[in-house]
Amino acid sequence: MIRTQAERLIDEAAATLEAAGVASPVADAEWLLVHVLGRPRAVIRRAPVDGTQRATYLEMIAARARRVPLQHITGTAAFRYVDVEVGPGVFVPRPETELLAGWAIEQAQTRSAASSERPVVVELCAGSGAISLSVVHEVPHADVHAVELDPDAHGWALRNLGDSGVDLRLGDMADAFGDLDGTVDVVVANPPYIPLDAWESVAPEARDHDPALALWSGDDGLDAMRVVEQVAWRLLRPGGVVGAEHADAQGESAPAVFAERWLEVRDHRDLADRPRFVTARRPA
Repeated sequence: MIRTQAERLIDEAAATLEAAGVASPVADAEWLLVHVLGRPRAVIRRAPVDGTQRATYLEMIAARARRVPLQHITGTAAFRYVDVEVGPGVFVPRPETELLAGWAIEQAQTRSAASSERPVVVELCAGSGAISLSVVHEVPHADVHAVELDPDAHGWALRNLGDSGVDLRLGDMADAFGDLDGTVDVVVANPPYIPLDAWESVAPEARDHDPALALWSGDDGLDAMRVVEQVAWRLLRPGGVVGAEHADAQGESAPAVFAERWLEVRDHRDLADRPRFVTARRPA
């Protein structure tokens, strides 16, 4: 069978990406051509490619081989049922965080079913705003508030949340939302959680392109988690819940942050069966 130009391009691009250490070379090669051609992935290997499109594609492959995140190249990241704009200066949302967002959505829906009042959700360390956008998309009657410390990341969140109805604020989570103390139903956060000495173990896509504020969190990686615990205790109403993502090596240490004064402290595993996020309930 005669190979199409698209097939040859994808195969050559995948070889380039594999040599550069990209974790998913074939998938990335295909998705970048999907982005250039605007065709479904199912037919991309049979799609015609003109000279301009080929040149654009090869530039994108070269950037990906330099370990620029795929989402920075395309400008968007898919997250649950929404797409968010991303680029330099903001943490790219990961698929595993969709489980944490799903938990927050379920908690907001449960609160809504049990009360005539609108559920109140706060996202700490909002980054691109992907979790907050997912909450208002799937629980449109929720009151959602979000805070981000980094001005560049806040700018990306503003793009994604500008017309969503989310109350987005620029500031430190440690003293954010004093006006909401004791009234919140769900606090959710994907805080920085990488120990400072883990530099070499972090993939270049994150280490070299995600903002430092979104990655590093003290000697044990739990400095920000301790702040999340304190802020959630202040914000939540009696019986309210908090959920926060952590590294897969923190399946015991992250829940321990909540062990002293919280109820129903539980760790949750991701789709790869790795410890991924902790949840807890404030006593009634």
